[in-house]
Amino acid sequence: MKFADVVKFHGHACPGLAFGFRVSEVALRETGRARDEELVGVVENNSCAVDAIQVVTGCTFGKGNLIFKDYGKQVYTFIKRPTGEAVRIAVIWEAPAEDTQTTEMWKNFSRGDRSKEVMQAIKARKAAKMKGILAADPKDLFDIRHLTIQVPEAARVFASVRCSVCNEKIMEPRARIIEDKIYCIPCASETV
Repeated sequence: MKFADVVKFHGHACPGLAFGFRVSEVALRETGRARDEELVGVVENNSCAVDAIQVVTGCTFGKGNLIFKDYGKQVYTFIKRPTGEAVRIAVIWEAPAEDTQTTEMWKNFSRGDRSKEVMQAIKARKAAKMKGILAADPKDLFDIRHLTIQVPEAARVFASVRCSVCNEKIMEPRARIIEDKIYCIPCASETV
């Protein structure tokens, strides 16, 4: 698989996607690709990197073998079923320091400035970061640890029920029962 394949899926190239691609390379080297659910990925953020991980490793939200933990950390763990052998990959790479002009452009971008000058500077900085990430030795990008951990429960399929307000289907364990009526979470929050 090539970086261009994940760019096609994601829609644009960026440093986060490059990290996900490189994390995936390490994961594949250490664990192999998921054909079905024999590999579980645990991601601790919902950044661009996760799209690359889904495409390259075969761990996906749809199959239930990609678990999201909202910790905001650039940490990715891949667990082999049924053994529990795992590799934990934490990003340690630091981008090279920016010059004063680039730092000022980032501040302007953060304030909403999308002028041609700012966008060119931001695009150039992102391209340089991606180039560095894609070329770096994994030892310079990541802290890679091998562990044995408890294997997460396999994905389950649940019956669907209908919300008594919006009539949309809900997986049964997410339904809320209020006064003997079934509600989806949004309708239940409006009822209470």
